[in-house]
Amino acid sequence: MPQLQSVVLTDRTPTTPANLTFVPRVIENGVGEVVNSAGTPVGEKRCTVSMKKAGSRYKGEVRLVLPVVVTETINGVSSPKVARTSYATLSVVFDEKSTKQERDDTIGLMASALGTSKVLINDALVNLEGVY
Repeated sequence: MPQLQSVVLTDRTPTTPANLTFVPRVIENGVGEVVNSAGTPVGEKRCTVSMKKAGSRYKGEVRLVLPVVVTETINGVSSPKVARTSYATLSVVFDEKSTKQERDDTIGLMASALGTSKVLINDALVNLEGVY
């Protein structure tokens, strides 16, 4: 069982990719949450991780919540406001009879699928293009 701990995630900025450090926040109902704070809770980027057994299956999920914060000024008072938010979710379901190698291969193939050279997936998700 992994301990809730800091995790560094790297974005795809072309010239200088940014490393975002997410630090432990809380564990509730088996869901661990790490956050990357922008100084105010409204602007925190969050990542949650969970794995639960349901019948003969193990169900895992990783979620990223990435708000974009702007400063809104009304009557001379400035305050942060979420302008928009991006969400990403990875769900996995493994049979209790699955082997560690099968699970490792599944996660490895998914990680590979998200590479920039995988045009079908990258262009659909990043460039918002339909599949034809």
